Amino acid sequence: MAEKFQPLSVSKLDDSYDAVIIGSGGTGLAAAIQAHELGMKVAVLEKEEELGGNTNRASSGMNAAETNVQLHHGVIDNVGDFYRETYKDGGRLNDKDMLGYFVYHTAPAIDWLADHDIKLDDITVTGGMSKKRTHRPASMAPIGGFLVNSLLGVVAKEDIPVFNRTKVIKLLQDAEGRVNGVEVKSGDLTKQVSAKAVILATGGFGASKEYIERFRPDLKDYKTTNQPGATGDGLKLAESVGAELMQMNLVQVHPTVQQDNPHVYLIGEAVRGEGAILVNADGQRFVNELNTRKIVSNAITALPEHSAYLIFDQGIRDRAKAIEFYDKVGLVVHGDTVEDLAEKLNMDPATLKQTVTTWNQAVENHDDAEFHRTTGMDRGITKPGFFAIHIAPAIHYTMGGIHVTPKTQVLDGNGDIIQGLFAAGEVAGGLHGNNRVGGNSIAETIVFGRQAGQQVTLYARSLK
Repeated sequence: MAEKFQPLSVSKLDDSYDAVIIGSGGTGLAAAIQAHELGMKVAVLEKEEELGGNTNRASSGMNAAETNVQLHHGVIDNVGDFYRETYKDGGRLNDKDMLGYFVYHTAPAIDWLADHDIKLDDITVTGGMSKKRTHRPASMAPIGGFLVNSLLGVVAKEDIPVFNRTKVIKLLQDAEGRVNGVEVKSGDLTKQVSAKAVILATGGFGASKEYIERFRPDLKDYKTTNQPGATGDGLKLAESVGAELMQMNLVQVHPTVQQDNPHVYLIGEAVRGEGAILVNADGQRFVNELNTRKIVSNAITALPEHSAYLIFDQGIRDRAKAIEFYDKVGLVVHGDTVEDLAEKLNMDPATLKQTVTTWNQAVENHDDAEFHRTTGMDRGITKPGFFAIHIAPAIHYTMGGIHVTPKTQVLDGNGDIIQGLFAAGEVAGGLHGNNRVGGNSIAETIVFGRQAGQQVTLYARSLK
């Protein structure tokens, strides 16, 4: 959370707003800014002490196609390719209308951020993408904290009220079933707030033992990369007014998570996107590291140890700034040479040396004969020092959620719109199919956060 940004206490909460936004991650903040700038009186409610939700933990970047940033880096892209690759990577289970809206609004989302002086001027690549589409700050800082702090800066400048430690416990409805407010609890205080519309931007259920056990009992013992507040509260609120949940069994396991300590650390896909490889306990590669998360996770789980090592050098480290943080918290093993690194990992030095040599040859020839990797091959593993991080898969993202239209309107079990209720971001299902591509969730927060802000404005105007 931005140190300078001070959320308000619930005593400052008005009795009435045009729109109440539940959740202060990227989706909620983008929705609030967009609706506010269109003349709406809005409030953002966050149940946790810390603002930013799971967005804080995002590290790789924000996918977008046909942007000026890509052209500045010499990358010629096509929105149609972005659509086709995301559809294929999602097992062709993506909601086509949502996906179509999404891919065509990623470039405008990059521009919208830039208009607010939030510039994502560097690019990298993530698994499942054929082109560099993953936009990030020029500093190469992890996208999540950068984005939350930057959006909170806009929120502060525009004087948009944000309340933390304020949990929405109930959606209010009028006699016709329209959602027209919320009931909140903060400490001992309970208060009803009326609103023309409510946006659920509450994130997923990756930290909910209850929902995981209900829909994916096979994952109940897995660790999670999610912040503790990702417990599916928005799903419960939506269900309470008759909303339909969809694809709830589609839960993403992220392949590269350091979980040897009580605190679990996601090792962002940008590390592989910038050239890292994965090896097993014997020091051998076993998968195309930039295949979809589902395929890479399954390949690691199939190893006897159910874990693997990311191997990279100083050149890759220089391109993925998050590694400095991973090192600071003690996750990175160092070696002066590849052989030295192998000894520290209890591997045969000759085997790891051969693996790295073969990989460097593949990079030089632009031909990975072993595993047919075609991206993240801009540099080999040649520049001392040499590093490793021990990783294993963990619950990362929930693709299922509330059934919504591309306009973020919430649908009930009959496919009818629940008036006054909107949902965007990870709480909504359908966009990603059975596998979310790295960099698409941050794009989703801005694209559909903005869409929700625009749609609540149209809805509120229609009530006048």
